[in-house]
Amino acid sequence: MSLPRPIHALTAAAAAVAVALGPAALPASAAPAQDIQQLPSADQLKSALLTAADLGPGYTEIPVTQSPAPGENPTPVSGCAALSALINMRATQTGRDLPHAAVELDGPDGNPMVTQALAAEAPERLTADYNTVADALRTCHSITFNAGTEDSVTFTVSPVTLGDRKDAPAVHLDGSLAGVQLNAYVGIERFGNVAMAFGFYERQGSSEQTASMQYRTAVAKVERTLGTHAGSTTAPTAATTPDGKRV
Repeated sequence: MSLPRPIHALTAAAAAVAVALGPAALPASAAPAQDIQQLPSADQLKSALLTAADLGPGYTEIPVTQSPAPGENPTPVSGCAALSALINMRATQTGRDLPHAAVELDGPDGNPMVTQALAAEAPERLTADYNTVADALRTCHSITFNAGTEDSVTFTVSPVTLGDRKDAPAVHLDGSLAGVQLNAYVGIERFGNVAMAFGFYERQGSSEQTASMQYRTAVAKVERTLGTHAGSTTAPTAATTPDGKRV
């Protein structure tokens, strides 16, 4: 049995959605123009994302689409009040015009699936958003995903360490659907004024070592590409200056 795509996609979207700079952030129209100009561009963020070549043979890049569409399913998750509030709020809003980029990479037959999202925001706002999501992950113990069909999955959520930084928030989600074991590893990290959400999703297995290895690969590529390090509150050296030039 393969994992139903709506659940698969919604679970993947949760990681990106949760750190997609939600309630604590102001809309781009309210952000000073200079703040936006000094952020890494969407193209710079895209160049820092994982590619199929980074993960090895058998992986394919899948076009990223928003799931669910804004307003389509206003309550896609329940349980874990703080995390659910972030995801459900995002599900009813359209995206903001701040720099962001995302990728989904599928293994053979869509298993495992790796997602990564990067978003840039003024440092003080990013700090507030990042801390909000981090607290939501740390206080989550059980969460249910509902894709608007008869299928739903309840995951047990427990803390885990994916990378070298033990303070970087990450969780393991463990659940099942029609007897099929489902596992997910979700982690967030910040690189100055850039936030990253990483997700590793797998059916009929729980490869924490593989998830950790791919998370570390993602972190290393962002560090190398943007010229910063994980956990930093200093803007990446790849950020642009107010005149639009790359540093």
